[in-house]
Amino acid sequence: MSKLSEVQRLPNIIKSHKSTINQSLIALLICAIGDLCAGIILGNMTFFIKTFPGLLVLIPGAIGMRGNIFGSFASRISTNLHIGTLEPEFKPSSILNINFASSIILTMILSLFLAIFAKIICIIIGLNSISLMDFILISLFAGFISCLIMLPITLFISIKSYKGGWDPDNITTPIVAAFGDLLTLPCIILSILILEFLNLNLFVKTIIFIILIIMVIILFIHGLYSDDYLKTILKQSTPTLVFCSFLGIFAGTVLDTCASTLLNNPTILTLVPLFSGESGNLVSILGARLSSGIHSGLIETEFKLNESVTINFIIIALLSVIVYPAIAIIADVFSMLLDIQTFSIFHLILISILSGMILIPIMMVVVFFIGIYSFNKGLDPDNVVIPISTSITDALSNSLLIFFSFIVITFML
Repeated sequence: MSKLSEVQRLPNIIKSHKSTINQSLIALLICAIGDLCAGIILGNMTFFIKTFPGLLVLIPGAIGMRGNIFGSFASRISTNLHIGTLEPEFKPSSILNINFASSIILTMILSLFLAIFAKIICIIIGLNSISLMDFILISLFAGFISCLIMLPITLFISIKSYKGGWDPDNITTPIVAAFGDLLTLPCIILSILILEFLNLNLFVKTIIFIILIIMVIILFIHGLYSDDYLKTILKQSTPTLVFCSFLGIFAGTVLDTCASTLLNNPTILTLVPLFSGESGNLVSILGARLSSGIHSGLIETEFKLNESVTINFIIIALLSVIVYPAIAIIADVFSMLLDIQTFSIFHLILISILSGMILIPIMMVVVFFIGIYSFNKGLDPDNVVIPISTSITDALSNSLLIFFSFIVITFML
């Protein structure tokens, strides 16, 4: 390491990693559009939230699950492209087939777990909610529909970015997560419409429910007794994603318990997916870069900050300084255009910056620890780092955002 401090070296670091910063910023700005759309949809979902009690508990977990599963899928594809075990071509291969199968199986089994967790939490804390069958049907329908869309999108972005000379680690996981954020809410709405149609005939609804449960269980068992690579992905990813589902439900519980405040302040409801999504994207970029660095030998598997790790931390810190004020401005502008503005731009920027500046340093340490620890325990960081770190980010980001919103509402408005 140079004797110069990192602050003195900052201009050189920025210059030498300009392309990485630019690629990441472009990806984050694209993601902001998707997260904004998700925020606008969520800000206008008050009818569904009121009509289907408990739905808000499910939403963050469903959004996070999509990013976790397909972010990991993108990270595995990126690693395989980097180390040369996958050709950047749109043609069938064993690696692609297994990754497709694992993503479908994980989506369905985790959708089932997520719905069950949501209902259990609603019962434990006494929240009024829809039935367990309705939770499961909404979650499974939304998971299946989004999976059909997300698989080709993820593969297309990964291959095209690599062939175009871009590093997939910088752009694929955040863009894929943004698509997941954008698609999840419309998929949930579509699932609710399907559920309403099924409610016309309770017998048909029950039969479809039983068939879906049996199919999900058969898919999972089949995956566990098939190809070794698929088995490894499922065995490593399932416990990780189940844990992440708990965190996602916690994030949803935070939102649901604060539902009255959020419904009375739709500007914050609009900012929630933006803040959570962009925070998760920053963490995903760091996780994907550290995972690739560990696999390629650029990052030592020890708990110490070498130059490569430090530079990655600096890049994420620089991106966060730009991103958090920007998303607050975006949320404010669109809240004003939609005539749902309840905070001044100053207060919104303050909430976003304070929340982000506490969140990112914590998550840097978490991502670094999970990456090194998982690799040393014989796990593939591509299967572990992004799901766990983004789920922790979702839970922590919602908590921080709500906390500072209450502070502003109580003391500054």
